[in-house]
Amino acid sequence: MGTMTEIAFQIILYAGNGRSCAMEAIQKAKEKQFTDADRLIQEATEELGKAHHYQTTILQEEASGEETSVNVMFVHSQDHLMTAITVKDLAIEIIELYRNK
Repeated sequence: MGTMTEIAFQIILYAGNGRSCAMEAIQKAKEKQFTDADRLIQEATEELGKAHHYQTTILQEEASGEETSVNVMFVHSQDHLMTAITVKDLAIEIIELYRNK
């Protein structure tokens, strides 16, 4: 397994964890368990931060002049990360709607 593929799997792992936490946070808010919802959003942020760290590694390598060979798995990981970030952002807004209901 090449380095790019290994990094892609790490991004997918952490992005998936972040997305799951964000979705669970929405359910907690729906049940009026806002302390749990806030904790899960924090967990989502931490997991997405880990994914972003791996993404930044590749970006820094390319910016420093290293040639990178992007594969389909890496592109797929980027899709996962972007979607997970969007889910987290929307979860924060949905939680606020439940909180102010």
